[in-house]
Amino acid sequence: MADSSSVGTAPSPATSNRSTTPTSDNFRDFISSGWAGRPDVPPSPRAQAAFAAARRMRVAARFPGATLVIPAGPAKVRSNDTDYPYRAHSAFSYLTGWASDTVPGSVLVIGPGDDAPSTLYFTPTAGRDSEEFYANAAIGEFWTGARPSLAHVAADLGLETRPLGELAVSGEQVLVLRGLDAAADALAAARPEDAELLRAVSEVRLVKDEYEIAEMRAAVAATKSGFDDVIADLPQIIAHERGERLVEGTFNRRARAEGNAVGYDTIAASGPHACILHWTRNDGPVVPGDLLLMDAGVELDSLYTADITRTLPVSGTFTEVQRRVYEAVREAADAAFRIVRPGIRFREIHAEAMKVIAAKTAEWGLLPVSAEVSLELDHQYHRRYMVHGTSHHLGIDVHDCAQARRELYLDGVLEPGMVFTIEPGLYFQPDDVTVPEEYRGIGVRIEDDILVTEAGAENLSAAIPRTAAEVEAWLARP
Repeated sequence: MADSSSVGTAPSPATSNRSTTPTSDNFRDFISSGWAGRPDVPPSPRAQAAFAAARRMRVAARFPGATLVIPAGPAKVRSNDTDYPYRAHSAFSYLTGWASDTVPGSVLVIGPGDDAPSTLYFTPTAGRDSEEFYANAAIGEFWTGARPSLAHVAADLGLETRPLGELAVSGEQVLVLRGLDAAADALAAARPEDAELLRAVSEVRLVKDEYEIAEMRAAVAATKSGFDDVIADLPQIIAHERGERLVEGTFNRRARAEGNAVGYDTIAASGPHACILHWTRNDGPVVPGDLLLMDAGVELDSLYTADITRTLPVSGTFTEVQRRVYEAVREAADAAFRIVRPGIRFREIHAEAMKVIAAKTAEWGLLPVSAEVSLELDHQYHRRYMVHGTSHHLGIDVHDCAQARRELYLDGVLEPGMVFTIEPGLYFQPDDVTVPEEYRGIGVRIEDDILVTEAGAENLSAAIPRTAAEVEAWLARP
């Protein structure tokens, strides 16, 4: 990596112990001249622009008379002077349509009024006659590439654009999405309603528009390709002492090839690691005879992500006990899916899956009471083997709409256009003496992405093999 110590205007040797950027007038004159013209042709508005405009109107309608400030957020430091790959805050991308190509530090201001006039503030590309062009490692073109112009972004997103240095707001009521950008926070004194702004953006995202649903379909398709890649690489994965890392790397390659990145850290959990719900260390071997629980999703350039889990027998076929556990989990998933339709409450999906989990663990003699008694709120013994919930909303965040009120989320009524996961599991820890030894160390989860339709529901990930027989045939393909 090139030395990036010359942040800001070119420092002198007295102000930096690493900089070698020339500071002479002769150099500045030479580097600022001799460049060919570069016409800036404004593009047609991107497909998401019209949808983003409608979203801004819906959010603004919740705060009549208020000016709303939505920062994208700055880059975040990973180590010393290196940053994590940049990702704008989801609320900003949702309301602007600017996604993986967002300029860090941008701020959206939605003005008051029925038409919710909006302005996007960002730092445009630096002129080649400026020191910033070559000496600023944070935003200089030599370091990070050319930034779009104000006119380019205005045409692309259908928004008025201004330089970030002109950021200002007015009005009696200014609400800020706080904690993302210190400069944005300083625009107005904190108000109790600020917290309601993030909640409002979460709640309007509960029902996806046409653009979002199309992106979810594409994210699922790319994710299926990533799973296919992992299966194709299984011989190399098995041969490596840290095969879980190879699973992660193979899937991440697909995510970068077809999207922006992964939507969350890939879980590549083999053997007893599959009993750790959020295993992301991924440093263990992938051993024939074990199960590989793979929870992964491709995040597209629009930032919409899939979230899929499949549990694969590494040797190609399930043992009798593995198949028993696997098919019990699939039965729970199928039972939950069958009841999905507009008008039911979100919490009913989990309850339906738990009926199967309780029945199966009772049938196997793992519970101290009957399944019916275990399902009562003051017992829940079966939850020892599945402590997580069955569903969460999905979209521009992997755990989408997380700030929505409970009465609209867990207790909410399903509507067409909602997208969420169904992901029951069974996890028998390797040291759990409440289960027979043959079950210990087995972890199974099956997760699909579900769209609520007018008539019921669609499993967006149904094309990814699900039954034990389908999974074995998948692994056997040449």
